[in-house]
Amino acid sequence: MCSGLALLFLAMISASAQQVQRNPIVVHATHATTPLAFRDMTPVPWHNASKVMPEHDRAPHPHISSVPDAVSQSVALPPVSTSPLLNFDGITDAQGGGFVPPDTNASVGATQVVETVNVAYSVYDKTTGTQIMAPTNIQTLYTPLGGQCAKGNLSDPIATYDKAAGRWLITAIAFNNTFTINNACVAISTSSDATGTFHLYQFAYGTTVPDYPKLGVWPDAYYLTTNSFPLGGAFTGAETCALDRTNMLAGNKAKMICFKRGTADYSLMPADLDGTTAPPAGSPNYQLELATSTTLKLFKFHADFIVPANSTFRGPTTLTVAAYTDACATSNCIPEPSPGEKLDALGDRLMYRLAYRNFGTHEALVANHSIKGSGTGKAASSVRWYEVRSPGSFPVIFQQGTVGGGTSSVARWMGSIAMDKNGDIALGYSKSSSTLKPSIEYVGRVPTDALGMMESPKLIITGTGVQQSSFNRWGDYSSMAIDPADDCTFWYAQEYYKATGSFNFATRLASFKFTTCH
Repeated sequence: MCSGLALLFLAMISASAQQVQRNPIVVHATHATTPLAFRDMTPVPWHNASKVMPEHDRAPHPHISSVPDAVSQSVALPPVSTSPLLNFDGITDAQGGGFVPPDTNASVGATQVVETVNVAYSVYDKTTGTQIMAPTNIQTLYTPLGGQCAKGNLSDPIATYDKAAGRWLITAIAFNNTFTINNACVAISTSSDATGTFHLYQFAYGTTVPDYPKLGVWPDAYYLTTNSFPLGGAFTGAETCALDRTNMLAGNKAKMICFKRGTADYSLMPADLDGTTAPPAGSPNYQLELATSTTLKLFKFHADFIVPANSTFRGPTTLTVAAYTDACATSNCIPEPSPGEKLDALGDRLMYRLAYRNFGTHEALVANHSIKGSGTGKAASSVRWYEVRSPGSFPVIFQQGTVGGGTSSVARWMGSIAMDKNGDIALGYSKSSSTLKPSIEYVGRVPTDALGMMESPKLIITGTGVQQSSFNRWGDYSSMAIDPADDCTFWYAQEYYKATGSFNFATRLASFKFTTCH
C-alpha cells in the first residue's frame, strides 16, 4: 500500500555515475516547403511492403524482481473527479492503410486535434469533433522532399503541438526495403492550421534504422530519441538528437546534433513541455529511461547550434524506485479473451510521453510503463507511474504507484500520462481479461489525494472485438495530451477493436477535464 509520506519516495541519487559526453555528430538536413496546403495535395497511395510494421528489439534484457510491488494500489478511491467532453472514433484500419501496430497518437492545438496512425493523418475540430481533413497517407505531406520520405516505407508517426510557437510538428521515419537508406522526416506547420502549408526536413541516418522514435518539444530544440539497428540487424545503442527548432520554424537550413549511446541505454524518452511556463533559462532537455528493476536513469541534453562542439549529454543520475518486473519478462504477456493472442506490452521501456511542467515552485515530470501484475490475482500487466520533481537540481521520485495488480485479474498496459496546470494527473491505458475484450479507460488524481494513489477509473469505451494473428503487436504506444488553450483539458488517443480480426483496428479520441480546473 502506498504511503502518504513523500520521504518514502525520495530517490537515492548516484552522483558518482555522472558522465559528460561531448563531440556530437552533426547532420545537415535537406529541406523544402510545401507548395500547396496539405489539404489540397494529391494523396499518395498506401505502398508499404507489408501490413505489419517492422519490429526491431534488442536481445532480451528484462528487468526482473522477486520483491513484491510495494506501491501497488490496493485501496479504491471514489471515481476520478473529471467531467467528460468529447468521445468519438478516430482513424480506422481501412482509412489508415491497414498496418499494425497503428502507433496511435494525437495532439491538440489552438482549434484542432491531429491524429496519426501507421501511416495516416487526420484533423478534427477540437470543439465539436467534426472531421476537418479525412485520413490521408502521411507520406503525401513529405513528397516535396524527395528521397525516402517521399517514396520509401514510413513508420512511427508522431503529431505534437509546439505550444509556444503555435505550430504543428509531424514526424515519421522512412526506410527502403533493405534498410540501407534511413531517414527522419519532419514537418513544421507555417501556422496553427494543421491542414495548411508546412516546412519540411529530411535528416539522414545512413544505414542505421532509427527505430521507436520519440519526440519532445523544448524551447531550444526539438529532441528526437531513437534505438539504433544498423541494416535492421542487432541493436547497437540508443541515439538522441536535438533538431534546430529556431531555424526550422523559419523554414531555413537546419541541422541536428546527435549523441550515440551504448547498448546499456535503450528507449530514452525526451521531456515534452506542457503549460505556459517555460523551463528555467538555459535548462537542458531531460531524458529518462528504465535502468534496472529498481532504478531509472535521468540524463540532461544541452544543445548548442552556434558551436555544436559545446553541446553535452550529461548523466546518468540514478533514481531508485519500487521494485518491479517487466510485463512479458516472464512470459506473462497480455491475455485477450479466447480465441485471442498474447500481446506484447513493451514492458522493457517507458511509454510516450515524458510530460514536463514548470509550476514555478517546482518542476515535474510524469512517466509510466507496463509491469507484471502482483498479488494473488496474478494480473498479466499493470501500469506503474512516477512523478519526478526537481530534475534540474536534485531529482527525486516525489511519488509513484501501480494501477492494477493485487487481486485484480484485469490486465492494464500501453499507458500515457500527463498533468494539467493545477497538478492534476490523468493516466490512460488499454485493459482486458479472459472475459473482457480490449477496452480503454483512464484514472487520475488531484494534488490533495494521498501520494501514489489514483482515483477509480472511468471508461472511455468497451471493446467488442479481439485482435488475432497480428504478430503480437498492440500499440506500440498511446498518447495523453493537454489542450494549450485552457491548460486543463486532456485528450487521450488509443486503439481498440470493434470486431474480432487481424488488421481491423479502430482508434478512439476522448477529452475530459478535472472539475476543479478552470
